[in-house]
Amino acid sequence: MSIPSNTTILVIGGGPSGSYAASALAREGFDTTLIEAAKFPRYHIGESMLPSLIPFSRFIEVEDKLRAANHALKRGAAVKFNQHKQEGYTDFVRGDERNASFNVIRSEFDEMLLRHAEESGAKVFEETKVAELKFADPKAAELRPTSAVWTRANGETGEIKFEYLVDASGRNGIMSTKYLKNRKMNQTLHNLACWGYWTEAGVYKPGTEREGAPWFEALTDESGWGWFIPLKGDKVSVGIVMDSSISAKKKAEGRKASPTGEHSLKDHYLEQIKLVPTLKKFLENANLKEDADHTIRSAADFSYAADRYAGDHYRLIGDASAFIDPFFSSGVHLALLGGLTSATSIAASIRGHCTEKEAWEFHDVKVATAYTKRLVLRHLSVDTAQRRRPGSSTMSRSPQHTLGKFLLVVMSAYKQIRNQNKTILADVDEVSFDRAFDILRPVIQGTADVGKKLTSDELEKTMEFCKDVFAPTDPEMIEAVGARLRPELLAPNAPIMSDEDIKKEAQGDEEIETVLHRVNARKPVNQLYQGPSNLQADDVNGLVARLVHGQLGLVRV
Repeated sequence: MSIPSNTTILVIGGGPSGSYAASALAREGFDTTLIEAAKFPRYHIGESMLPSLIPFSRFIEVEDKLRAANHALKRGAAVKFNQHKQEGYTDFVRGDERNASFNVIRSEFDEMLLRHAEESGAKVFEETKVAELKFADPKAAELRPTSAVWTRANGETGEIKFEYLVDASGRNGIMSTKYLKNRKMNQTLHNLACWGYWTEAGVYKPGTEREGAPWFEALTDESGWGWFIPLKGDKVSVGIVMDSSISAKKKAEGRKASPTGEHSLKDHYLEQIKLVPTLKKFLENANLKEDADHTIRSAADFSYAADRYAGDHYRLIGDASAFIDPFFSSGVHLALLGGLTSATSIAASIRGHCTEKEAWEFHDVKVATAYTKRLVLRHLSVDTAQRRRPGSSTMSRSPQHTLGKFLLVVMSAYKQIRNQNKTILADVDEVSFDRAFDILRPVIQGTADVGKKLTSDELEKTMEFCKDVFAPTDPEMIEAVGARLRPELLAPNAPIMSDEDIKKEAQGDEEIETVLHRVNARKPVNQLYQGPSNLQADDVNGLVARLVHGQLGLVRV
C-alpha cells in the first residue's frame, strides 16, 4: 500500500502512545495514517505494566488480545526503599484476579498494539521516517503543522498533508525538539540504567498470593536501585538504575582496579548486583542469558518535560512529550493516557464539540497534569478563600495549586534510597513499609499525577510536606478523630490546609493535629483515577471527555 498524499490525522510513531491514539481515532471512523521509523517487532525496555492497562485496553477492545498473549501476571509489586526496613508490597488484585496487570515482553506487546491500530482502520507504514514538518506559516507565533516529508528504507520519498498531527515520535520528539524547542531537562533525575536477562531465577514469596511479584530494591551504597521483573516463560529482566555521575565514577574505578585496565559493561552490571542483597539471592542459581538477542544493555534515563503539549492542530504524547523516571513503571500508563487524550481532543475538534483552541487546551492541561504540573506548594501561603472548594474544577480554576503528585513521591523515594540510615518514608519504630504503600498505591498503580521541576527550596518543602503522609496514625485513630471534626475536613477532595488552618482546627489537641497533617498530606496522592476515567475527573474550561464509542469527544458540564 502506498503512503497517501493526504490524510485527516497523521500519527508519527507506532509505540504504545501512537498506536493507542491511532486505534482510538480510526475506530471513530476518522481517516488516520500512522508512520513508524522501525520495523516491528522491535526491542524495547519498560516491561512492568500498571493495573490501569486493563481499562485502557478494554476501551479500544484489545483486552482479549492482551490476555491471550500469556504475559506474566502481575498481582502486585514489592519495593524495599531502605535496607534497614522490611519491604512494602502493593496489592493490585484486591480480591479480583482480573484487576491484575502484566509484565510484558515489549516487542510482543508493542506489536500487538500496532497491529490492532491497523485492524481498527488506521493505515500503518513501518520503516518510514519523517524528515521534516511543514507549517501553514513558519513565522507565525502559533505554529500549525500541515504536512510531513518522509523517507522510506527503500529510498522512496514523499510528502503527506494532514489536518491534525499526533507526535508520538519518542524521545526524539520532532515537534518539541526541532520546532517548538521547548523541552526542559531535569538534571535531578539524570540516571543511567543497565540490564540483562536471566533464567532459572528464584521468585518472590513462593507459595503465597504474592508469588512472582516484581521486586524493586535500593542499593546498599545509596547510589540507586535495582529491578527484578519476571517475564513469561522462565525469563527474568534484571536491571540497575543509578545517578549517571555515580555510574561513571564506578566504571572509572573499575578500570583502574582491573589488571588489564579493561572494565566492561557486564563487569559493571554484575558488580552492582552485589549491592542489592535480596535481588542477588533470587539470582543465586540463575543463569545470565548471553546470545545474539540477549546482551547487557544500557540507556540514559534523561528526565525532561516541556512547557506545553499541544497547539493549533497538533498534540504531543508519550515520550515525545515528557519522561520523568522509570521508578514506578508509569511510562506505558502515561503513554496510553496521552494517546486517549489526543484522540478525544481531536475528535472533539473535528465534530465541533468545541473550538480547536479549547480542544488542544484540554489535551495540554490533561497531559501537563499527568506528567508535569509544576510543583509549587502554594497551599503553604494562599488564603483559604482562594483554594479549591469540594466539587470545583481543579484544572479550570486553580491549576497553579495542583501538586506534582508523581514527582513528589518519586523524589521522596530517591531521598530514602540515597539516605539509608535516615528514616524518611517510615516512622522510627516501624519495620514494614506496607503502611506507606497503602498511601503510595495510587502512584504505583498509575493513577496519580506527575510533577515537573523542583528548585532546592521546593524540594525541601516537598519533603517536609511529604513526611506527614507517613505520620504515626492508623485508620481507627483517624475515624475517632473524624467523629470530633467537621466531616468535610477529612474528605479526599477537600482543599489542602495550611499549617495555620490545621492549628486553628486542632485548638491544641495534638491527636487532631497529627490526623489533619496526615490526611492533608494524603490528598495529593490518594485520588484513584483509573484508566480512561482520568479524562472525566475534572473539567478543563468547562469540558470533560465523552468516552463513548462513535461519539468520542468532549462535552460541556
